[in-house]
Amino acid sequence: MQKKLKLWDAIMLVMGSMIGSGIFIVSADMMRNLGSGYWLIVVWVITGIMTVAAAISYGELSALFPKAGGQYTYLKEIFGKKMGFLYGWGLFTVIQTGTIAAVAMAFGKFTAYLVPALNDAAPIFQSGEFKITWIQILAIGTIILLTYFNTRGVESGKILQNVFTGSKIIAIVGLIAAGFIFVDFSHLAENFSLGYDSFSNLKKDALGNFLKEGWEPIGGMTLLGGIAAAMVGSVFSSVAWESVTFVSGEIENPKKNVVKAMIYGTTAVMILYIAVNYVYLNALDRDSIAFAENDRVAVAASHFIFGSAGTVIIAILVMVSTFGCNNGLILAGARVFQTMAKDGMFFKQSEKNNKNEVPANALWMQGVWASILCLSGQYGNLLDMISFVIVLFYMITVFGVIYLRFKQPNLERPYKTWLYPITPIIYLLIGTGFCILLLIYKQQYTWPGFLLVLLGLPVYYFINRNKKIKE
Repeated sequence: MQKKLKLWDAIMLVMGSMIGSGIFIVSADMMRNLGSGYWLIVVWVITGIMTVAAAISYGELSALFPKAGGQYTYLKEIFGKKMGFLYGWGLFTVIQTGTIAAVAMAFGKFTAYLVPALNDAAPIFQSGEFKITWIQILAIGTIILLTYFNTRGVESGKILQNVFTGSKIIAIVGLIAAGFIFVDFSHLAENFSLGYDSFSNLKKDALGNFLKEGWEPIGGMTLLGGIAAAMVGSVFSSVAWESVTFVSGEIENPKKNVVKAMIYGTTAVMILYIAVNYVYLNALDRDSIAFAENDRVAVAASHFIFGSAGTVIIAILVMVSTFGCNNGLILAGARVFQTMAKDGMFFKQSEKNNKNEVPANALWMQGVWASILCLSGQYGNLLDMISFVIVLFYMITVFGVIYLRFKQPNLERPYKTWLYPITPIIYLLIGTGFCILLLIYKQQYTWPGFLLVLLGLPVYYFINRNKKIKE
């Protein structure tokens, strides 16, 4: 593969793949689970520590295995083909493609703010609860367009990524500044006045809407369950940074630049995320965050800051953010499926590059499946249950750093994990706590996603039925 991506391009890919629609929406549900500005920030800080610790740990593996395929390659090299395949299976069936679908739908929904006819139009097709809307068609259109751009060569995808990521970073920094400069009445003191106290157990009316007067104090294990539930949102908003490892084969000096991109990119994004949440807490009171219409807390905050123009400003910002995010996800994901095809673990057609030296067939397969998920209307449910699986695979990969230190201590390591073994242990402890609490309190987020990944086992054995498998 041609080395056309420099360090700056890799950082833009990390940041662009992370910042999608989540940061503009998930804080509403997080506040409903916690009922406290203090705990809202604590959860974002915990997520930030997790994310950066994982990126630092991944750096050692990226330097050891500077090839395309990233996390798939790490898991395959450390734990064998079966583990690598299960990750790749999950990535194709829902992790990467489901995220692409969800981000594309967010683009469509926020476009509908600017073009109300999209919301008002009758469904193109409807049968019972299943329907196809113009918003879904627009989402699919963006996936097809970005897939086409990326088949034109990595240069096209790189330029698009840098422009859109740069634009949304500038816009988010502007929103943060405005959130403190132009707010006449600050709610910060009010939102932090509850200190360590937390509240939740909200009741719903007959239509399923949360009742504002239902706040009840929570503590102990119930609070821990609330933290885990809240982290589903913050974790979902903070994943996909590992996408840069998928394109290692196209990055200059990957042994150094991939780890730098992951650490610099994840740190910058988590700082931005925490700052944005301070803006929400400064501009809005607790109820305005928790009960923001359609969970669009960024719209509520922007309306308070900018007046009636706020909705338009945020709609444009989210459109730019989601468009750039999907470009990064589409660019990176196809490289994993190409690498799997070379290992005989995916459709053979995905192995080839086109005349522009990019895996066009893998790009189109990814795009078609993501488009089908847009039509299914089920991608949101799939993503809710996949956060558990994403963290589980992160934990297995981070554990791989420790495992390799014992198994192959004499390997030449161009980069060694900073503060080893403390850094990977921090991630493993927080990740284990998150997964255990979800298993106890929020099983709808755990077993379905786990079973979906396990469905890959019969597929793996079917693919390898005529092969002598060496693990």
